[in-house]
Amino acid sequence: MIPLVYHTSYSRLVLPPKHQFPITKYAHLRQHLLEHGHASEAQFAIPEPVDAAFIKRVHDSNYVDAFLSGNLSPQAIRRLGFPWSKNLVERTLHSLGGTRLTAQLAMTHGIALHLAGGYHHAHRHFGSGYCVFNDLVLTARHLIDEGHASRVMILDCDVHQGDGTATLCADMEDIISVSLHCESNFPSRKPASDYDVPLPKGLKDDGYLDALAQVFQYLLRLEKPDVILYDAGVDVHHDDRLGHLCVSTPGILRRDKLVLTMAKAAGLPVAAVVGGGYCVNPLHLSERHSQLFIAANQVWQGDNE
Repeated sequence: MIPLVYHTSYSRLVLPPKHQFPITKYAHLRQHLLEHGHASEAQFAIPEPVDAAFIKRVHDSNYVDAFLSGNLSPQAIRRLGFPWSKNLVERTLHSLGGTRLTAQLAMTHGIALHLAGGYHHAHRHFGSGYCVFNDLVLTARHLIDEGHASRVMILDCDVHQGDGTATLCADMEDIISVSLHCESNFPSRKPASDYDVPLPKGLKDDGYLDALAQVFQYLLRLEKPDVILYDAGVDVHHDDRLGHLCVSTPGILRRDKLVLTMAKAAGLPVAAVVGGGYCVNPLHLSERHSQLFIAANQVWQGDNE
């Protein structure tokens, strides 16, 4: 069975009315996977929260302490995009632990999937774009520092460039940051990743998948990572509120199968996070995120549903 990681705190955050972040999507996705036979209860693992020392491996100590104690400035909170609360702290610590656990399980099972994660806008000294701390870089650093891997590739297919990942990894030669994103989208300033693939507005399935296939195949040969951390954001969808690409739901499935198939063929473990996705309709959003889990079942278990 493919390990899945989830914690109830992911959707427990109370946000102001009309807030555009779909905080309930994690609980809806879990229920959707169970109801449609894409997952079973036995597959789910519950993560432990990380501690401050774990976060301070990558993030500024003063920023970490200010967030955990509720002493962020109003400006920092606005930039983050979420109001501070104890629930936000709980959610953050468990979701960081969730991506860490997902990677640990992937090293054993070949693949593991996290029903949250992808906080690629979090920088060393501040959070941004609904991202408090960068789970991708923290997990990559953990894998390397604990001797589980020598080189980790972060493959970011969220529609937004992973600016926080780029800045955090700028001096980390053992973490390879790759961002495939819409060029004309948030963030306005895009610091250089190790490899950036800016895509034009309105790009459809075939053009998107061709770009991904060429880049990923080339970088696997060139960089020779030991493990892939895959951000499978679905805000590339043509009907996403915050994306400007035109990838279909079947196109998302093709993308996820492409990534997982190429990684498996190369003998590389994959730890995947769901990343961004912004849609008013919970069912539509669950369907988009579920493509990652369908793809994993097909690639790893021969499930041709």
